[in-house]
Amino acid sequence: MKKSPGFDNKMAQEISVQELKAKLAAGDALVLLDVREPDEVAFVALAGSTHIPMGEIPGRLHELDPDKEIVVYCHHGVRSLHVANFLAQHDFEKVASLAGGIDAWAAEIESSMARY
Repeated sequence: MKKSPGFDNKMAQEISVQELKAKLAAGDALVLLDVREPDEVAFVALAGSTHIPMGEIPGRLHELDPDKEIVVYCHHGVRSLHVANFLAQHDFEKVASLAGGIDAWAAEIESSMARY
């Protein structure tokens, strides 16, 4: 994982699709947090994900456990990085954004997955 650029130390990490694949294969207990819109999730999603659209995160923080490792993802990794940084600033210490999002996952890990 690499640190995102920022002005303070409360910035989220980014995780590559290869790193996430390895964590999942190792059976690591983590939360996959999908912050895309419902129509995007209906089209394609990672199995076992928790879905909370980006705009609903502030009002639904209570649904997330700050002690669990959370990997946030979206389509290309932009929204997820914003959400991961928001979570880091709210005392979620084990949070990362999936670099490249579900599109990178489909391109590099699961080629049979639908892309948009």
